[in-house]
Amino acid sequence: MSQNTITTDEHSVIDVDLNKVDLLLDVHEKPAFGKGILLSFQHVFAMFGATILVPLILGMPVSVALFASGIGTLIYQVATQFKVPVYLGSSFAYITAMATAIKAMGGDVSAAQTGIFFVGLIYVLIAGLVGLVGTSWIDKLLPPIVIGPMIIVIGLGLAGSAVTNAGFVADSDWRHILVATVTFLIAAIINTSGRGFIKIIPFLVAIIGGYVLSAFLGLVDFTPIKEAAWFEIPQFYLPFKAGHFQTYKFYFGPEMLAILPIAVVTIAEHIGDHTVLGQITGRQYLKNPGLKYTLIGDGVATAVSALIGGPANTTYGENTGVIGMTRIASVSVIRNAALIAITFSFFGKFTALISTIPNAVLGGMSILLYGVIASNGLKVLIESRVDFSQVRNLIIASAMLVLGLGSAVLELGALTLSGTALSAIVGVILNLVLPSAHPKQE
Repeated sequence: MSQNTITTDEHSVIDVDLNKVDLLLDVHEKPAFGKGILLSFQHVFAMFGATILVPLILGMPVSVALFASGIGTLIYQVATQFKVPVYLGSSFAYITAMATAIKAMGGDVSAAQTGIFFVGLIYVLIAGLVGLVGTSWIDKLLPPIVIGPMIIVIGLGLAGSAVTNAGFVADSDWRHILVATVTFLIAAIINTSGRGFIKIIPFLVAIIGGYVLSAFLGLVDFTPIKEAAWFEIPQFYLPFKAGHFQTYKFYFGPEMLAILPIAVVTIAEHIGDHTVLGQITGRQYLKNPGLKYTLIGDGVATAVSALIGGPANTTYGENTGVIGMTRIASVSVIRNAALIAITFSFFGKFTALISTIPNAVLGGMSILLYGVIASNGLKVLIESRVDFSQVRNLIIASAMLVLGLGSAVLELGALTLSGTALSAIVGVILNLVLPSAHPKQE
């Protein structure tokens, strides 16, 4: 497999796998301004539903989460020297622990926000350790037989929410199924038969088409748009007194400490998400710019989010799926999406408009996005020529897929491993302990 490097400026060198790169816009390339804005809006729409769902569940201000996702993405881009097209949004992994902490504190967010702040610091601490020991261990821990199933689990692990949102469940309203189907077909047809610029904004066109159909069928409630103010400052929660903003105090009780072990899970997901993106774009982001810098970016972004009253941040599979389908990996597009998110957080009517997009529209789009991610896992196994005639490989893949997709949960005291994280850890352990009949093939 041929390797090469592209020097983008006098300071940065990017590793490229020439056999896998088939991008319309590479990481360091920029689209024309008008096209770039539309491409960025596509990413905003892709991440919006999940990003605002977390604060809605926790009773937090949506505008703060949106602002935190935008500013967090910019922090991440700076930390990784603008080499990785990653968008950060609200993390679902901490919802239960945060909700428990808030309830235990009688509605006070102090324990939850302190916990998330220190989760960010744990990321930075682990990044420092990675800087000391290097990243040579990554190839040993994450060979193709582990990476492939991991990517499949990441994609299909989200399938349930996509199917539910699309309405493909018992006693569902036929209108939801119709909207989801039309949204899916618009994106699929544009991807396969589209021409010119429209071919690289399939999800934006699909969302607009699905929204119009939803409005026609009476599935859109425009009340939030009417009631929202044109301009409003996000309702930040701060650990110090400033103006009219609400405050919280740093709290180090058991409610806060119970949040910290989850960092182990999300760091495993962090590695998996960057591996997926690397496979799609033909790069090894865990080596260049390096796991050290991706962890620092994610960690600092999460700590900053906590300081302003937002949830933890995490890399978003929805945006990775958009990159996979459109073959637009431009960091510039991601950066502008972050700026749009920050801007939206100050304009209530725009935020309300996007929040009225029906779940059926998001579900139809997600079926395609999550499927693309899972398919890239199959691509890894095929292109790496993983030999499934070896029982060892069958065992590793089988265990990872069943545990990851079977909603397996392992509780170890305050630490709960489930889904992607549990699957990945089991895969790594099996790969290390099971003897290989033909070690040179891997």
